[in-house]
Amino acid sequence: MNKYLEILKKNAMLIILVLVFLLFTLLTNGSMLSPLNFNALITQNAYVFILATGMLMCMLTGGNIDLSCGSFVCFLGAMGGIFMVIKQYGVGVSLLLLLLIGIVYGCLLGFLVAYVNVPPWIATLAGFLAFRGLGTQLLSQNSSTGSISPFPESFIKIFAGNVFETPVGQLNIICIAAGIVACVAVVLVNFMGRANKLKKGYEADSLTSVIVKSVLAVAVIMLFAYKLALSGGIPTVLVWVVAIVLIYNFITSKTTLGRYFYTIGGNKEATRLSGVDTKLIMFLAYLNMAVITVITSYVVIAKFQSANSQAGTNYEMDAIAACVVGGVSAYGGAGSIFGMVVGATLIGVINLGMQLRSDLFDADWVKIVKGLVLLGAVVFDILAAKKNQTK
Repeated sequence: MNKYLEILKKNAMLIILVLVFLLFTLLTNGSMLSPLNFNALITQNAYVFILATGMLMCMLTGGNIDLSCGSFVCFLGAMGGIFMVIKQYGVGVSLLLLLLIGIVYGCLLGFLVAYVNVPPWIATLAGFLAFRGLGTQLLSQNSSTGSISPFPESFIKIFAGNVFETPVGQLNIICIAAGIVACVAVVLVNFMGRANKLKKGYEADSLTSVIVKSVLAVAVIMLFAYKLALSGGIPTVLVWVVAIVLIYNFITSKTTLGRYFYTIGGNKEATRLSGVDTKLIMFLAYLNMAVITVITSYVVIAKFQSANSQAGTNYEMDAIAACVVGGVSAYGGAGSIFGMVVGATLIGVINLGMQLRSDLFDADWVKIVKGLVLLGAVVFDILAAKKNQTK
């Protein structure tokens, strides 16, 4: 019995995600299962997945956060509109200039946090206020409507198009093939990971647990692949999300640098005394967050096909919520990319489900539900930590 309870506890948020999805499927009379809504779940919430990867790295260092990322998206959108639409610098040059702006801001923010010891929430709160104001000012000065458009079609296709596009309703074989490849990769990783742990003498999940986990993963992947195959093809933003998630999963689980983020969150002083440059790691966390925010701005501009002052509103909150709900400790030192993906998906399902039933849930209810989910996740994290301490 204890064994099954432990499995339930480890997969609590995954189970909640499934239950919430089923609830909204019932509330929407099954429209949550439509191909276009599966596509919308990805395209409308891609910003959560991308921003949350950067937020994860910040939170691992001790529960630190970045409150400025949403406003920075707004500012970058305004700058992107000036570069691509008004000045017509070209897509490649404009993207590089936006990336340069992000690197400069990341270096400044990282320096203030790591070397000047400004508390992260203070440093990023300043950005939260300043960038929203700057972005709004730039937009109002360069457009009578307060927004800038249209952006080049080539830019839109890179970040908001479809790969191997086909008419909606026609089965896209490439999507199905990509789903099969992803399933094979997931199954291999699961079983090879368990075999490696057993070989090294580490504690590993039971064979039954690995089989169940693999079967569920294959079912979810193939469901997504089938639905996307009927919705017009693989969204390019999904390619970006998958690439970023895989890169950060490798960094956090397979590299020495990734382990440093965990050890700083676990015990910063002990990590420093062991010879690790903790200031550099903190600097890199916020530089990385700024670069991730730049990539998010590309996706957001392409999704709206314009730069406007509302872009990025509450994005920082969704990213933080995705991390905490996905099991990233509010105190740092614990969390995983997979957990973050589960958390981001749950936030996305809530966003989409309540949007589809806007007759029942207005924008205020969306905030209420997200707040309760976030609070519940933190309470669960604290109670689990206390239980582990008493063992």
